[in-house]
Amino acid sequence: MLVSAPAKINLHLEVLGFRTDGFHELAMVMQSIDLVDQLEIKENRNGLITLQCDVPELSTSNDNLIIRSGYLLRDKTGLTELGAEIHLKKAIPIGAGLAGGSTDAAAALIGLNQFWGTGLSLDQLEVLASELGSDVPFCLAGGTQLCFGRGEVLEPQLVEEMSLAILLVKDPSVSVSTPWAYGKFRETEFKRYLTNELDFESRRKSLRRADWLNPLGGKIAPPLHNDLNKVVEENTPSVKEALSLLREIPQNLGAAMSGSGPSCFALFSDLTKAQAGYSQYRDRLEKAGFQSWCCALSQQGVKIERH
Repeated sequence: MLVSAPAKINLHLEVLGFRTDGFHELAMVMQSIDLVDQLEIKENRNGLITLQCDVPELSTSNDNLIIRSGYLLRDKTGLTELGAEIHLKKAIPIGAGLAGGSTDAAAALIGLNQFWGTGLSLDQLEVLASELGSDVPFCLAGGTQLCFGRGEVLEPQLVEEMSLAILLVKDPSVSVSTPWAYGKFRETEFKRYLTNELDFESRRKSLRRADWLNPLGGKIAPPLHNDLNKVVEENTPSVKEALSLLREIPQNLGAAMSGSGPSCFALFSDLTKAQAGYSQYRDRLEKAGFQSWCCALSQQGVKIERH
């Protein structure tokens, strides 16, 4: 079986305040893009779940979310004798704020559920996904979704037609710790945190009604917003440089960081304009040490390509 696992970006990331469980309450718009990892799943009759990857620095031990997904699915269904041999082909950069690990975990859940014939519904898989990480539930179906709570409360958005695209960049030598980014944001913005559910819900309703989201890809460009942008940019020179370069590119509709970074992107009305912007700025981006990708926004989440 061959399963594709698309990356995501954040068109909107708002930190509302603290939850009773100690996590931050978030209001986000997550969006799939057509930058994908691929998982190849083969039968394994010895009851083990094994992983190989074409990127040597990625752990393929039991701490990898793909392995954890497989064992979680197996344990929850009681089919503990099942095994699988999985090979991961990486295209999504590691530690980039693009949900690479989360989408791989989602692909393992979707793929192994069908490969093993365990028969769980998407809703049941979402419950398992929430045990693995905040972004994993979104990655199952992908597309355009409002994401609340820690990111696991999902409201899919119907998008009939959309041509939006991005130029995505990342310095491969730089990573940003998600707990660090949220911690730094808390230090400077704690006084602005909302403290009750009524206020949380008011902000959610405001996002649901946003003109740019209804419909996405219409006449109003998404006003990209990421609350973590400022604190990461102030402490990470490569993020500051990336955003500065991206904002210079002609015909861009805005630039922002994805998640807690360090990946940044510029938004364009279509893929042709994103590719033209990359061609014009390729030398400067490469000189600054950035990897770059031109990606279309996609309504496709995890997909079984071959069975």
